[in-house]
Amino acid sequence: MTAPLIDPFQRAISYLRVSVTDRCDFRCVYCMSENMQFLPKKELLTLEELDRMCSTFIRLGVKKLRITGGEPLVRRDIMTFFHGMRRHLEAGTLEELTLTTNGSQLHRFADDLYAAGVRRVNVSLDTLDEDKFARVTRWGRLPQVLKGIDAAQKAGLRVKINVVALKGFNEEELFDIVDWCAERGMDLTFIEVMPMGDLGNEDRVGQYWSMKDLRGQLQQRFTLTDLTKRTGGPARYVKIEETGQDIGFITPLTHNFCESCNRVRLTCTGELYMCLGQEDMADLRAPLRSSEDDRVLEEAIRAAISLKPKGHDFDYSRQEAGGQMTRHMSHTGG
Repeated sequence: MTAPLIDPFQRAISYLRVSVTDRCDFRCVYCMSENMQFLPKKELLTLEELDRMCSTFIRLGVKKLRITGGEPLVRRDIMTFFHGMRRHLEAGTLEELTLTTNGSQLHRFADDLYAAGVRRVNVSLDTLDEDKFARVTRWGRLPQVLKGIDAAQKAGLRVKINVVALKGFNEEELFDIVDWCAERGMDLTFIEVMPMGDLGNEDRVGQYWSMKDLRGQLQQRFTLTDLTKRTGGPARYVKIEETGQDIGFITPLTHNFCESCNRVRLTCTGELYMCLGQEDMADLRAPLRSSEDDRVLEEAIRAAISLKPKGHDFDYSRQEAGGQMTRHMSHTGG
């Protein structure tokens, strides 16, 4: 049972993204609806169950663990879980423990995250304009996020900014965001908007700003050098020679990254999604709770990985949101 997790296309699964809550203190327009119906708390895995689940994946070869949500830092007592995971870092069985956050709670938890062994965090931030920030997050306040970024850097955490590229929204801020990150010594990743969730009044095709076009705009001002660097995720990186910073591009539409996919996603209710862009999932909560013997859970995990598809079907080429997923991005944790 110690053999590594290998999917049907001979990809080793070494990266687990874990949503610890479906709740969030923002309502970003590309992630969830404004009036979300959240899960009853009794359906969520307990912190002890999350620990057991993640520990089992680590025993099966997962080397990178990213905690997501919703907003992971709004879950009550979540630092208990982070401190529990530290034992795997200290044992050398886990190489990296990190999280993606909206930054709203970082000012409260930055020091504690560092003490738990976290060394790097991704902060989702799509605009530096306070009014536009309030609009895209619906409920968010930019000063609170900037305070959190300050606290994270002061605590010694490496901060990377994640920007969802939204046509007609943050195009004119491209160089402002790049310059701001360079001044603060932060790397930056741009992400194409994906067709996830009930679109409602949100026009995903109209929002779509391809990374090919975005990169072309950067090249008008900067010298970009392609890098072979990988951080365990789907981003492809370039270095801006003039500033020395690394810029990542996540391109599920312009150029999908499925051929090298090494990750699966666990929801806060124990559903394992083998692909962000497919509806197939496996229930791991039932085998987790059915037996105290981890072999039952291990068998369920291996069975799920054996069903991992080759890739997603996201497509905007026909001016419609092809391959759209009915679930919200927040459900799977991004």
